[in-house]
Amino acid sequence: MPELGPRDHEDASQRAEFQLFLRQRGIRSNNVLRALETVPRTMFVPDEMAPHAYADRALPIACGQTISQPFLVAYMTEQLELNDTHKVLEVGTGTGYQTAVLARIGRRIYTIDRYRTLVSAAEARLQSLRITNVTAMPGDGAQGWPAQAPFDRIMVTAAADQIPKPLIDQLAEGGIMIIPVGTGDQRLMKVVKGEDGKLTEKSLMAVRFVPLVAGRAASL
Repeated sequence: MPELGPRDHEDASQRAEFQLFLRQRGIRSNNVLRALETVPRTMFVPDEMAPHAYADRALPIACGQTISQPFLVAYMTEQLELNDTHKVLEVGTGTGYQTAVLARIGRRIYTIDRYRTLVSAAEARLQSLRITNVTAMPGDGAQGWPAQAPFDRIMVTAAADQIPKPLIDQLAEGGIMIIPVGTGDQRLMKVVKGEDGKLTEKSLMAVRFVPLVAGRAASL
């Protein structure tokens, strides 16, 4: 990718190259491809990382966290089977990039992160993109957002030792959750709650995410 100035929007050639890369990796959903095309990733990485925004690897962000690699964002979003009728909970706001992608497809997005500074910065980025269907707050993501449950879809962007029961309880019948699970060896899991409340779990791929830490950060 050519070097970008901080916060510059991608030009047409970069967007085309990014779309081609995702298609070559097997992303087929037009909704997902369109969402990723319209969310400028350089806005969501630190200034010094802007030249590497579209490198297919996780990048460091504030508070010791990371922004997921572009393919993984696309893949997780596609596996969520999201449409414009769905109410979504995102656990792990980070810089707000995945949030923005979800917001381009879903009806209403509720996003939570244990770091207040990440939430505030993400809200500012979303506002600059005129994304208005997102509600964000700092808090304990493992506990979900009970006041807004149930959710048609849940996206978790940090690895849990096991799937948190509050998130299972807050997933609507017929809903889908995408979550990385494990401590050493992590697996990306797709969890479907049937109409009878029974869970079906499918292992999608090996991944490596920062851990899902219980509680809200005290000072950040």
